[in-house]
Amino acid sequence: MGPKSTKSVIGWREWVVIPEFGDDPVKAKVDTGARTSALHAFGLTLEESEGATVAHFEYHPLQRSGEGRAMVSREVVGFRKVRSSNGRTEIRPVIRTEVVVGALAWPIDITLTSRDTMGFRMLLGRAAIKGRFLVDPGRSYLQGPR
Repeated sequence: MGPKSTKSVIGWREWVVIPEFGDDPVKAKVDTGARTSALHAFGLTLEESEGATVAHFEYHPLQRSGEGRAMVSREVVGFRKVRSSNGRTEIRPVIRTEVVVGALAWPIDITLTSRDTMGFRMLLGRAAIKGRFLVDPGRSYLQGPR
């Protein structure tokens, strides 16, 4: 038997804070089937500015609530072709920003998309959690309350 893992355990859903967008946490689904993390971006527009692409969007951390919303502008670091759960392929802009889960903070890439019909404003994909956490799919919110 190998050495015991020192990684923290997270549930299939966790509260995630994106400090650059504000202090309010967003309820995220931990999705090991998705490589890249995704965030719901209201009113997403892209603009070319000084040789860079900038994404402008409204961030609403809470489902069915305008509480904590913020206007966000972030440089796009790339575009990714993503196949959604319904099988459709979409080219999405990617931003890089820091996230906080429990006591751990680190930078991740996040694709921006419409998640209006989804139950979670954010997906935390396997690239974001690799090497940091173990996932217990039978439990939720193991890294602390909202």
